[in-house]
Amino acid sequence: MDKNRLYYGDNLEVLRKLPSSSVDLIYLDPPFNSARNYNVIFSRHGESEHGAGAQIQAFEDTWAWTQTTSEQFDEYVGGGIPFRAAEALTAFRTLVGENDALAYLVNMAPRLVELHRVLTNTGSLWLHCDPTMSHYLKILLDSIFDPRTFRNELIWQRTLGKANQTRKLPNSHDVILVYGKTDKTTWNLDDAFIPYDESDLDPKTLGKYTHFDEDGRRYRLDNLINPSSDRPNLTYEFLGITRVWRWTKERMQEGYENGIVIQTKPGTVPQMKRYLDEQRGIPLADVWTDIPPLNSQAAERLGYPTQKPLALLERILRLGTNPGDIVLDPFCGCGTTVDAAQQLGRSWIGIDITYIAIDLIVKRMLHTFGKSVLDSIDVAGIPRDVGGAQALFDRNPFDFERWAVSQINAQPNEKQVGDHGIDGVARFTLDGSVKNLGRVLVSVKGGKSLNPGMVRDLEGTITAQKAEMGVLIVQHEPTRGMLDVVNHSGTFTGSSELGV
Repeated sequence: MDKNRLYYGDNLEVLRKLPSSSVDLIYLDPPFNSARNYNVIFSRHGESEHGAGAQIQAFEDTWAWTQTTSEQFDEYVGGGIPFRAAEALTAFRTLVGENDALAYLVNMAPRLVELHRVLTNTGSLWLHCDPTMSHYLKILLDSIFDPRTFRNELIWQRTLGKANQTRKLPNSHDVILVYGKTDKTTWNLDDAFIPYDESDLDPKTLGKYTHFDEDGRRYRLDNLINPSSDRPNLTYEFLGITRVWRWTKERMQEGYENGIVIQTKPGTVPQMKRYLDEQRGIPLADVWTDIPPLNSQAAERLGYPTQKPLALLERILRLGTNPGDIVLDPFCGCGTTVDAAQQLGRSWIGIDITYIAIDLIVKRMLHTFGKSVLDSIDVAGIPRDVGGAQALFDRNPFDFERWAVSQINAQPNEKQVGDHGIDGVARFTLDGSVKNLGRVLVSVKGGKSLNPGMVRDLEGTITAQKAEMGVLIVQHEPTRGMLDVVNHSGTFTGSSELGV
């Protein structure tokens, strides 16, 4: 792949355009709001009121059963997806009913089908979820992949239990379901171990490695006797002891001369030194408690609610890929997967349906790797001309606002509720000092209906919020009345550095 690719758009549409067998590892953390009441998620259609559909708000993990979802269900079970997956969806409808949970599974099914298609024969899929939906997702994955290619159910402890335990234990872990495309899935055994930290060894390791050499290296003594008693070629006397040895006599002599084979005292059976710093480390199990979640002070924290630690993605990529392999994240959010792939020399493809995520990823890559990283990234789906801007507005007015705000290096609002008509804010230095910042309030109007009141509203908000300036971005030519208000609204004068 010549360039890494970042797509803004519906991942199902993008996935259908990717070649088959073209991706070596897929990590996905599909949004689902498990913090919502479990009974509400599984309530029957019509028994509760739901908010907007999936991804209306940039960080809102909501899936709702609607007429559109019902039509999608009919399409998929009528032949739109493979038979086994369609059978699974039909069973889910009987089991859980028409609710948010089924809407989630209906949306995931065709995406998982496409993800299976684009995986190479040595590729693997790592699906990050929580106990609310993990058991349903596993059944769906079994129907799309093959139950025999299931590799692991990993448990990641994402938090320490602090909730009220009077009625149940707190939810403190996530689930990662791992599937291979075939039984030839890439697996890097050396990365399935956690290196020993000699300053923090567990009691079992301390009990084994009790010796130190003259250089201070910790070691234990290991057995050199062969488990097979019928090995004439390995039966000989060494240091006065005759045994069936594991090594040839030449190798034993070499080890003795190098100080690896020792006899603790005359007459005892020779043993070998096994140094701790030469061992692979502690074998990884399927419960991961050693990678803490991001706290509010973490340097890598970007304010994205579902952001995962970089260390978690680096471990996954080391286990399942080699340098140069292609990694895909179809719900790439704030870009932790693509960041980890870039760090480890893997190629990557990221897809997200919200512009704010795409903008955040670009800024993250710039901050981490410098401006030159943009030469290796192809960003698709972002407006490049007036027609593209109009298409974005028609598809998602909220994302149009975020895109327009980002074009002048301002920070878009995360949500549109309670913004008083302000869609973003830019900051600039008033006297060359970062301690004294001014604000530019940004308002975006993408429709054709423009009037002077829009300028006056912005002017009033600037005054009320005591900001220094305001910017009104319109997609169409402003009216004469709007220009007249602008011409009489005053100017800002001062020594400033404004990066817009």
